[in-house]
Amino acid sequence: MRFKITWKTDTTVLLELGATGEELNKYKIKVLKQLQSKMSSPGFRKGNMPLELVEKSADQNGLQNDFLDEAMTALYTSAARNEKLRPIATPKVTIKKFVPFTELEFDAEATVVGKITLPDYTKIKVEKPSSKVAAKDVMDVIENLRTRSAVKNDVDRISKDTDQMWIDFVGFDQKGAPIERADGKDYPLVLGSNTFIPGFEPQLVGLKADDTKEFTLTFPKDYGASSLAGKKVTFKVKVNKVQEVVKPKIDDAFAASLGPFKTVEQLKTDIEKQLQVDKDDAARREYEAAVLKAITDKTKMAIPDELVEEQMALLLTEVRQNAVQRGQTYEEQLKAEGKTEEEFKKTVLLPEATDRVKAGLVLSEIAEAEKIVVETEELDARIAALKSQYSDDKMRAELEKVENQREIASRILTEKTIKFLTK
Repeated sequence: MRFKITWKTDTTVLLELGATGEELNKYKIKVLKQLQSKMSSPGFRKGNMPLELVEKSADQNGLQNDFLDEAMTALYTSAARNEKLRPIATPKVTIKKFVPFTELEFDAEATVVGKITLPDYTKIKVEKPSSKVAAKDVMDVIENLRTRSAVKNDVDRISKDTDQMWIDFVGFDQKGAPIERADGKDYPLVLGSNTFIPGFEPQLVGLKADDTKEFTLTFPKDYGASSLAGKKVTFKVKVNKVQEVVKPKIDDAFAASLGPFKTVEQLKTDIEKQLQVDKDDAARREYEAAVLKAITDKTKMAIPDELVEEQMALLLTEVRQNAVQRGQTYEEQLKAEGKTEEEFKKTVLLPEATDRVKAGLVLSEIAEAEKIVVETEELDARIAALKSQYSDDKMRAELEKVENQREIASRILTEKTIKFLTK
């Protein structure tokens, strides 16, 4: 085989390939053997016809096409492997010369992952986040448990802070038009919980059942829905009911009502242990992400647009699914955020997709450099563990599919590489 490589862009290569004689003959023999397994003739059992007879009996156009597919694929794959190229799609092939089975010249233009230059990641240092559980963290959980265990009694008086009110409300813009998703019917709101935007809950203190009130507030500039951020909204509120919230005392009886605890101290100890597990896990994930970002930021690489576009499509599917889970359509989400689809793709999806692609390539490059691999035993153990989580035979059968096992192996490789880096 002979070949010449030319980089047309940072992510596009042209391979000029050629082969003659014996090398092409082995591809011809391979194709003939494939045909041989399907052919039969008087005097020969199926699969036992001599190759010379197979060649004479075969459709010559079909034979040449099969030969070209086999030869060009093998030659291109060999050259790409030799140059350590990472193609992301089937190359565009142009045959320049073909003398059946004896001489072949062709060009293959391919989109590939560009050259990746890693920094010395062994010298990059990232500070580990703290995962210490503070006494306030424990008390916050206890307060939450008290709130959930609280008794709520209807009262015939004006409301005060900590009361729960059941309200109907509608938000209007400055032109008097109702604002989509800025309304609620018989909505339970605990005053002082800071559930609504700043200033909303204090407006309801001092009201009683059947009272109405109208007031105007300015949404925070950093509000999640950009269409409302910094905007003035007039709310009309009707109070349906006022309830006094009576929380249980923090004593041993309260602790015992929540589980196998005899004292408040036992409850606090258990909460602290659970919080520590959660905080350690969150800190680990935060540290892993910071380490990977620090390396990625110092890595030089050329990424094909096609990879980023593919990742954006996956992210868009996630966004649509998440919107549905929130009881919202993707279009409603865009409207609430005050963005067109193009703006959303450019400002949100594109940066995230680019970061994901870069991170994946960096991890792949480091795994190769450090010879990190997934052993068969590791893959088998992971698949067995996943199977144990499913009782549905169809779901278990899905884990046997090659493409799914390849995806699982990829996840394990990522985990092992990140573990190597954080150690």
